[in-house]
Amino acid sequence: MTDYVIVGAGSAGCVLAEALSTRYSVVVLEAGGSDRSLEVAVPAAFSKLFLSERDWGLHSEPEPGADHRSLYLPRGRMVGGSSSMNAMLYIRGRPSDYNSWVEAGARGWGWDEVLPVFRAMESNSRGADAHHGDSGPLLVTDITRPNLLTRAFVEAALDLGIPPNPDFNGPTQEGVGFFQVTQRRGRRWSAADAFLRPASPRPTLRVETRALATRIVVDEGRAVAVEYVRDGRLQRVEARREVVVAAGAFGSPHLLQLSGIGDPDHLRSIGISPTVESPDVGRNLQDHPVVPVIFDTDFTGTLDDAENPMEQARWLFLRRGRLTSPVAEGCAFVRSGPDIEEPDLQFHFGPVNFDNHGLEPYDGHAFTLGPVLINPRSSGSVRARSDDPTMTPAIEVNCLSDPADVRALVSGVEMAREIASRDAFDRFRGVELKPGAGLRSDADLTGYVRSNVELLYHPVGTCRMGDDERAVVDPELRVRGVAGLRVADASVMPTVVSGNTNAPTMMIAARGARMILAG
Repeated sequence: MTDYVIVGAGSAGCVLAEALSTRYSVVVLEAGGSDRSLEVAVPAAFSKLFLSERDWGLHSEPEPGADHRSLYLPRGRMVGGSSSMNAMLYIRGRPSDYNSWVEAGARGWGWDEVLPVFRAMESNSRGADAHHGDSGPLLVTDITRPNLLTRAFVEAALDLGIPPNPDFNGPTQEGVGFFQVTQRRGRRWSAADAFLRPASPRPTLRVETRALATRIVVDEGRAVAVEYVRDGRLQRVEARREVVVAAGAFGSPHLLQLSGIGDPDHLRSIGISPTVESPDVGRNLQDHPVVPVIFDTDFTGTLDDAENPMEQARWLFLRRGRLTSPVAEGCAFVRSGPDIEEPDLQFHFGPVNFDNHGLEPYDGHAFTLGPVLINPRSSGSVRARSDDPTMTPAIEVNCLSDPADVRALVSGVEMAREIASRDAFDRFRGVELKPGAGLRSDADLTGYVRSNVELLYHPVGTCRMGDDERAVVDPELRVRGVAGLRVADASVMPTVVSGNTNAPTMMIAARGARMILAG
């Protein structure tokens, strides 16, 4: 028995474990194994973790809006979760994101409430100011040496009239510049590095790896234990105070459903007896769609051959060189049209051919501009397929089901071409590999977007927070209808933030821990 059981040692679970174990006994159940791996530590190698044992290997159902393709959904299955296999990009979103949460019923989650939490978590290499902290455990640094192609991207965007922005987490989000990253001297700095590992010597904290949570035990309306499978045996850990679910936007709703918390009709249809009626569990799934615009180049300093012996030695002995790159180095937040109030597109620029998630090596050199729709109107669902906890859930993103999402991404492709056509790229730009120079009409680009869209690893919303009866959790992150049970991860976001979601996920966990400790 322990005071708190935390399900998941990912971005949120690591933050929760560190905070709660300062005062209480904590057991963390992590379905994956260790994060000790060169592919985890080396920033530029993150795509090598895709479809490996450290990845859940999830795919969506065939997506009608994406030419009925099943989209790949990488999620970290190891200590540190997706913070151990992401691109380390540090973006918080903008104040209007959080103020809209309040309008949606998430009282107390406005920008004025969350900014101090972000600042307290962060140790920014630029120092402290009104927007940043310099004494938190999460190290945030500038990219050591942006690639020449990335510098050309910034110069080209400026030439196009996009304003400069040295800090996307500062006074304004709009503009072009370089990402900041969660790294320490050229090495990944995950949530496990920042929060879990420093807390691991505490006698109050125990982390069980390769422990797949299968059910939350609810007794007389209260969560009292979690059942899990480890080493082929069904085991159980009891919680004196609370169970906190931090298994992510796919895992958290799936575990609730396996525990009888969800839509009663759906649960009965797969052989699960409902214990709590909560029909929105698994609904409201949102993610950021992205399409690649890729150019070949004669420039040999890309990341396409960054694994050569010289670069490997530079990283191993000096923590320098191309392998320190997060792959996406340049960023621009822009509006897809003049009638848009705030940026709705985020460009990720990488000096590499990042097609098909970087899973296929390119015999040459290339650079990629990736326009991302950060405020999609489409939403989907996560639903357990059966009462078998080892069977992955059915994930329907409904990507591009709203025509407005398609129009915005078509504008993004056109803008990417404009940026790549500027003088700054003249000495680098080769043939357009994707979409290809022959695709020019609106119909052609619409077809290209639908046949090439992917998702940018930012799933949220499936255990929506709010003050209405259908909200899965209340603003204190307590699951409605069950005492002693909370969800504290990206799944509670009412809407996806305007940018990368790792920092906001850690903020949610840090704020949730404060709520728990406040009693």
